[in-house]
Amino acid sequence: MSLYATQKFLFALNREAEVQRRYTEGGDTRAVLLADYDLDGEEREAIDSGDIGKLYVLGCNGQLLMHFAPLLGIPWADYLEAMREGVRKYGPVRAGIYAMTTGTDEKVAGV
Repeated sequence: MSLYATQKFLFALNREAEVQRRYTEGGDTRAVLLADYDLDGEEREAIDSGDIGKLYVLGCNGQLLMHFAPLLGIPWADYLEAMREGVRKYGPVRAGIYAMTTGTDEKVAGV
């Protein structure tokens, strides 16, 4: 897994009109775009399918994901729920600044 490559792609997608065009075109155009980044299969599938929850669990920064969500047509409240659902479906956040060191059912740091 390359969290750096995944986040680098999301950063480019959020800022560059040409990357956005190629992503939204889908099909072979999207596949060629994603091949330009050192993504593993799980990362590529999550990006290709627009799985915000999986990307969050893989460790992607929420600031990057919150700009990806509107490109996918996901409203704010649904974006937040997608991250929660990702943890329920795929387990704790695995890497990055949101990595979970406890279970989702444990009370920590006043949460």
